[in-house]
Amino acid sequence: MNDIVRQFRSFDRPVRLLAVNQFTINIGFYMLMPYLAAHLSLGLGLAGWLVGLILGARNFSQQGMFLLGGSLADRFGYKPLIVAGCALRTAGFAMLGLVDSVPALLVASVATGFAGALFNPAVRAHVAADAGNRRVEAFALFNVFYQSGILLGPLIGLALTGVAFQLTCLVAAVVFLVLTVLQVRSLPERRSEQARTSLLDGWRVAMNNRRFLAFSATMIGSYVLSFQVYLALPLETRRLAPTETIGTIEVAVLFAVSGALAIVGQLRITAWCRRRWSHGRCLATGLTLMGLAFLPPVVTAASPSGPLWTFGPMVVSVALLTLGTVVVFPFEMDTIVTLSGDQFVATHYGLYNTICGIGIAIGNLATGAALDLARDNGVPWAPWTVLAAVGGACAYGVRLLERGERLERRPVTVS
Repeated sequence: MNDIVRQFRSFDRPVRLLAVNQFTINIGFYMLMPYLAAHLSLGLGLAGWLVGLILGARNFSQQGMFLLGGSLADRFGYKPLIVAGCALRTAGFAMLGLVDSVPALLVASVATGFAGALFNPAVRAHVAADAGNRRVEAFALFNVFYQSGILLGPLIGLALTGVAFQLTCLVAAVVFLVLTVLQVRSLPERRSEQARTSLLDGWRVAMNNRRFLAFSATMIGSYVLSFQVYLALPLETRRLAPTETIGTIEVAVLFAVSGALAIVGQLRITAWCRRRWSHGRCLATGLTLMGLAFLPPVVTAASPSGPLWTFGPMVVSVALLTLGTVVVFPFEMDTIVTLSGDQFVATHYGLYNTICGIGIAIGNLATGAALDLARDNGVPWAPWTVLAAVGGACAYGVRLLERGERLERRPVTVS
């Protein structure tokens, strides 16, 4: 904790404010979103396909609009987009608690997703701009606050939802309302050097940046792997648990282990890696760890439900996956700025998130189908082996990019 406080104080006020803002953003988001599906299906009695439609609309409006949000941030400045995103999420969360018709719920869901697309690239570009040559350290600190919000938010939401889901929505809306006011009053203006250029100019530069696109494509697998902490690993943990109650407790333990490791280890791990290795080597090492995380489930893939010892490999898996993510994140965020050549930084972040978001959607669909198909065909270990291979392939891809000097800073042409 002393390391976190010391690192926090070492940065200027804008970076500190953005870190606290992200912590609060994640508290507000994660106190509500884990319980939305249950509210829609059990509370409002909606059919499963309607629940999927509403949740899918939120995800698409965020992942699909990241590029637009990033380019708007470069055009109009980072602060207006952060403020607009927080204000829009205030309205969206309030609507989710007050409406019960499907059209209104769809509007609210799209609003909450688009809000994330507005402020997410802008926040990262703002952090990068204010941190200067300390970007890696700043993003490490940023991730500590990010993970802390993810860890705390569901606990607050659980208590509030126990009273009423509407209360959870309204409290989350108030959190974002306070954030909106705080941004307006306290966040300094920060504009891209390309603020006067058109959106199409930014899109053209980012989409013609071949080194950036190669890096983005290489990193898609890392997002597919990291998302398995929400999909494959909880599903497998619940399958192996002797009872549904124990399964729920074990999944909660996995999330706690993941959050605690990220919070406690992020700063020290980042500093250790930075002293010893190049950015490319750090990325490759983290990706390798993420791949290795899917080998422990191979051991238990054929096991029946019941034995408590099967929970051990799940804990090891989540721990390795978290460590890999902790190693990767700060260097990944810094590399995007490097490859952008400090031109249209928010646009590059937005396009990167869009590319990886598409990869997550496809990867999750394939993983979910593969888990069922492999078990039905007597090869339950196969999906886990493939996921491990994905991590190895991503690590190898990054090493190839580094050896080809394609992760180095070069001028980016703005036409």
